[in-house]
Amino acid sequence: MKRLKIGITCYPTLGGSGVVATELGKLLAEKGHEIHFITHSVPFRLGQFHKNIFYHEVEVNDYYVFRYPPYDLSLASKMAQVAKMQNLDLLHVHYAVPHAICAYLAKQMVGDNLRTVTTLHGTDITVLAQDESLKDLIRLAINRSDAVTAVSNDLIQETRDMLDIVKPIDLTYNFVDKRVYYPRDCASLRNDFVTGNEKILMHISNFRPVKRVSDVIDIFAKVQEQVPSKLLLVGEGPDLPKIQYKIRNMGLEDRVHFLGKQDDVAHVISIADLMLLPSEKESFGLVALEAMACGVPTIGSFAGGIPELVTHGETGFLSPIGDTEDMANHATQLLQDEALYNQFREACLTRARTQFCNDLVTAEYERIYYRVLGIDVDVPIPICQE
Repeated sequence: MKRLKIGITCYPTLGGSGVVATELGKLLAEKGHEIHFITHSVPFRLGQFHKNIFYHEVEVNDYYVFRYPPYDLSLASKMAQVAKMQNLDLLHVHYAVPHAICAYLAKQMVGDNLRTVTTLHGTDITVLAQDESLKDLIRLAINRSDAVTAVSNDLIQETRDMLDIVKPIDLTYNFVDKRVYYPRDCASLRNDFVTGNEKILMHISNFRPVKRVSDVIDIFAKVQEQVPSKLLLVGEGPDLPKIQYKIRNMGLEDRVHFLGKQDDVAHVISIADLMLLPSEKESFGLVALEAMACGVPTIGSFAGGIPELVTHGETGFLSPIGDTEDMANHATQLLQDEALYNQFREACLTRARTQFCNDLVTAEYERIYYRVLGIDVDVPIPICQE
């Protein structure tokens, strides 16, 4: 099987798309492919040295003729430079704007022998594509990519509806590395937050309005009246001050803990009993998958791609957006019924390991790469064990 030279561009800071892009690059490198990350800083999940992985920093020159430093042009130029210098086979970019546009420009500089694959993660469609001034640009980025993937069927449909896209879009779900995400024995860490039979509810996000973190507080307030419990909030973002005020106003300060940003979320998630994800927009819901892989059911909303991930009544419960009463009732039901909870927990582990395992999704991306390069290679479908 031909080993490929792949350039990967993503947002390297905290965020689901950056996590998926970085983890995918690491997995591809393990399979012998040569991976070149082209970003403005080292992806936060890249960590230590990895064989077959290289990093190329995008530097922006602040020329006095520009009012704003032209990052997009610098990125396109760097992509072309790395593609020529390293003889890349393709660029795999995450997000249509600006990354797919930059890849398109790089291809014009390098030539059609350089292929481009674009993965849509959500915000580029659900938020940016609603801006009329960006629609044509995003449409161009998608149509000029040699292949386009999206992380849920819901996102594929929204892309078609919003931008009148007719070209094929491959469904490539997000994934978790089963070697990293599994139930951990974190009894000592758990004891730092709860005592006795208290339960732990958790929410992880960037605290943007679409995450409806205020609903998380309302759900927890109702649950803790029936089940002794604590709430752990992981992450930071624009809504954090408002949430802190609401918690103080409701008198819940002693029952809610703020953990800030955490890199090793597998350990953190493993101490939780339930994950709360009441978002109003969620193209996939990576945190729910990470929780599932750790054996933690999700209480969430019927939003975007969440129903494709969380099987209602089996690996979690879903409710209409904003229906905190229903979500709280579902959470209470699970926490009070040990047999039902254990049933959900086992279903979570099975679904994560068999339907969203890293081997399966990595092979799907490899098939897409070989297809756009016109290479006839039979990539075997891995059998993911429970």
